[in-house]
Amino acid sequence: MEDVLDVYTRPYDPRYPQVCMDETSKQLLAEVRPGLPVAPDHPARVDAEYVRQGVANLFLFCEPLQAQRWVTVTDQRTKRDWASCIEELVDRRYPTAEKIILVVDNLNTHSPSSLYEVFPPAKAKRLADKLEIHPTPKHGSWLNMAEIELSALGRQCLDRRIADKTTLIQEVTAWQVRRNHLGGRVDWRFTTDDARIKLKRLYPTILV
Repeated sequence: MEDVLDVYTRPYDPRYPQVCMDETSKQLLAEVRPGLPVAPDHPARVDAEYVRQGVANLFLFCEPLQAQRWVTVTDQRTKRDWASCIEELVDRRYPTAEKIILVVDNLNTHSPSSLYEVFPPAKAKRLADKLEIHPTPKHGSWLNMAEIELSALGRQCLDRRIADKTTLIQEVTAWQVRRNHLGGRVDWRFTTDDARIKLKRLYPTILV
């Protein structure tokens, strides 16, 4: 926990961008019949019945100190999908960075080993060497600032039925463009000193 909190105290340095990553799923639901638009004295209405169209996965990356975020939509959340996102992060998003400081949830797919299962060893090592990974502790995913961005995405973009992957990509792209333009920031205030007071029960008791 303190490892992640210490990352958040580092000042901005373009050579060492701080990036948080998290993922979520979205069930794709199509309408059985068209809804009714807004009318005098009546809100917009949708039929309770719907058609399941599968599930899509969303990888969200954000750089809190620069108020930037982007979302990648995939069919699944496999090691290959994560590795492809890391390839984009390193080679397209931050090609000149010396090291990318990456905060991730503690999942088995979020590991350099995934890179070696997907890419040739030389490429996997090159990508892994550009990362300084800081996983959140078990039951501590709330320490990942990307969760805050996912919450905003859910409220502002995903809180309605979306029928297909193409529409989902269009919607999340529009959301990230608007949010990046507005410069939405995460004002993180929880520090290591706070943790040692408020989460004292999580620390071992030393008997003298």
